[in-house]
Amino acid sequence: MSESPAPRQEPYIPASRSLPEISPATILLAIVLSVVMAGANAYLGLFAGMTVSASIPAAVVSMGVLRLVRGNILQNNIVQTAATSGEGVAGGVIFTIPALVLLGTWDRFHYWETAVLAGFGGILGVLFTIPLRRAMIIEQPLRFPEGVATAEVLKAGHEGGSGVAKIAIAAAIGGIFKLGTTGLRLWQDTAAIAVRTGHSVGYAAISASPALIGVGYIVGLNIAVLVFAGGVANWMIAIPIYSAVNHVPLIPGAHDMAPIDECSYLWANQTRYLGVGGMLVGGLWALISLAPSLVRGIRASLAAHSAARRAASGELPRTERDIPIQLVFVLSLISLAPLTAVFYHFVQSVPLAGFMALFVLVAGFLFSAVAAYMAGLVGSSNNPISGVTIATILTGALLLRLLGAGSELGAAAAIFVGAAVCVAAAMGGDTMQDLKAGQILGSTPYKQQIMQAVGVVAAVFVMAPILNLLHDAYVIGSPNLVAPQAGLMASVAGGIFSGDLPWGMIAIGGAIAVAIIAFDLWLGSRGSSFRTPVLAFAVGIYLPFELSTPIFLGGLVAHLIARGMVRRGVPADEIAAASNSGLLFSAGLITGEALMGIILAIPIAIAADTKVMAIDIGGTPPMWPGLALLAGLVVLLARSARRPS
Repeated sequence: MSESPAPRQEPYIPASRSLPEISPATILLAIVLSVVMAGANAYLGLFAGMTVSASIPAAVVSMGVLRLVRGNILQNNIVQTAATSGEGVAGGVIFTIPALVLLGTWDRFHYWETAVLAGFGGILGVLFTIPLRRAMIIEQPLRFPEGVATAEVLKAGHEGGSGVAKIAIAAAIGGIFKLGTTGLRLWQDTAAIAVRTGHSVGYAAISASPALIGVGYIVGLNIAVLVFAGGVANWMIAIPIYSAVNHVPLIPGAHDMAPIDECSYLWANQTRYLGVGGMLVGGLWALISLAPSLVRGIRASLAAHSAARRAASGELPRTERDIPIQLVFVLSLISLAPLTAVFYHFVQSVPLAGFMALFVLVAGFLFSAVAAYMAGLVGSSNNPISGVTIATILTGALLLRLLGAGSELGAAAAIFVGAAVCVAAAMGGDTMQDLKAGQILGSTPYKQQIMQAVGVVAAVFVMAPILNLLHDAYVIGSPNLVAPQAGLMASVAGGIFSGDLPWGMIAIGGAIAVAIIAFDLWLGSRGSSFRTPVLAFAVGIYLPFELSTPIFLGGLVAHLIARGMVRRGVPADEIAAASNSGLLFSAGLITGEALMGIILAIPIAIAADTKVMAIDIGGTPPMWPGLALLAGLVVLLARSARRPS
């Protein structure tokens, strides 16, 4: 995997000029946005298996709000820096900690254990990227596409007001959709069809979800195509073949199952493990391909820090001042103490708790570095966090089993370790992305690093209540809230100890991943702009097919609009502005649907009834209104993407 260095440029605000960055207003707004982004991405990740970058939406909201108190561009960057911590924490948490509920270890999310795992895992992720900043951003600068985009949005801060309005309108639309389906139940949120031919079954579906349309638009056509292709490979190829060869699932009464139920059963018990194999191979490939660059980067960073330490403090420009490396080491070791205490509280064994803490330190640094490097190549939204987390949990579970951990204890202990590492990796990618935006704008790195930690602390204290609220209302792991990554982690950790993992399916998925990696290398050798990152394909295999379809639709809208503007000869700067406009609208759709999902969870949880707000329309809610409204939403998104904010 090779990278194309980004061109060096002078900071927008030169190092010789100092502007206020951290203030009471920025801290308060950052905390609020971190909490909001954490809640929105927690819902989206449990629902769709992926999260999206909060940087640009947070930047636009910050520009709109801080304008009232005459905030400057560096303060806006500080706010979005902290706000992305909410997204990073949520991503790491929802990919792992719900597995403890799915395994039956917890019946509810424990507040302090969740806060400690997420909080100190996140702090470690911030700390681990500090010695890598110089190497990845200055010495051998990577592109960091989302960091660059965020900086450009902030530079165009005079347009922030209309951007806030666009996010608000889209959020209202996304919220109304969610209210109509989950709350009032006026129409179904999924249209599905399954067909049986002989012993074989096939399936196709689409979810009328504004959030997923927005996800597809943001990640773009390349990733959206791969996610959709993974869904096709599973639901339209693997499931029909498996059912034909094995003559339907081997359970009592299988011959009476409806085709839709049959497909769901096969996916849940067999074919989704193709995705597990793909993610395992993809995670290992990420480590192997990035290892040389990471070693060079760490060496360059330590050399730069040694040179800076020898220099007089006044000679180091403001824009090059990180948290001191000695303090990084001390804080990293201190962060391990509460994690070790949580591990010991659970396993009641000093050797096992010590091993788990050491594993978090080593794997956390390694995977934070991988995530930071991948963010420089493809952006934090496309980071292989789930892949490296599966590798962490698989390795941790195998080692814990060798150390004598029992079945139930060992599987949960592997999830504990994986949770801390996953949050650290998620924060590693997000932190480096924000530091890149800061380098372009002229922010002070150590102030950004402090605010990243502030955002982590703000987010972790609301994660357990949000997860409990969603679980009480929708039941994590049910069709209402699939939690695909957490289910996968639970299956891998539990399967290592029970020995009932379908290793044949995992092996086939790994073989498919190898073929996709080979194809991607071939595309790279030909200089193709279309690439096939294996983890995106593997996620598509694992997701329910109805979630992959609207993601593909959103990516297709983004592609067709951009291509149409190019053909009409629209200037490049106008195309970029229009793309940002569509991105803001998409971010609003995601935020609105996610926040409405959390709001609706309150009455549902209180009444312990998912239909507490339902309007009786006589019979099963129809599918066509949702599809019609979704079509109208696609038109609105396309119109928004043609008009710069």
